[in-house]
Amino acid sequence: MTDVYGPEKRSAVMRRVRARDTGPELKVRKRLRALGVGYRLGGWGLPGRPDVVMPGRRLAIFVHGCFWHGHDCPRGGREPKTNADYWRAKIARNRQRDRTALDALENSDWRTLVLWECQLKDEAALDRRLAAVVSQAASVSA
Repeated sequence: MTDVYGPEKRSAVMRRVRARDTGPELKVRKRLRALGVGYRLGGWGLPGRPDVVMPGRRLAIFVHGCFWHGHDCPRGGREPKTNADYWRAKIARNRQRDRTALDALENSDWRTLVLWECQLKDEAALDRRLAAVVSQAASVSA
């Protein structure tokens, strides 16, 4: 199957795919603010550069897009139709990189939380999950 866009349009579309300040990431940050939880962005010195970091609680939060990181939900399990071999290999590399980063953080006594894009639809469940992991991290650091 050929691409529905020409090369210039495809390039413009792909340029708009952002690495930070994505919709799912902004949603998690908004929920954390609503819970009154402080955090930092970027995690530049940490393996995998977590999206949200709470250094005092030693908690790193990753917000993953289901397709890009190969989640087992319907969106993440969708097979690419164009350039399928490339995308399968790319997603497999992303999964391996994610696993390596999580292992490195956990071996450095950091707590980690991976939030998938599909899990962000239910805000009440998201709030409960964030509150639980933040309170658990607070009790460990105290």
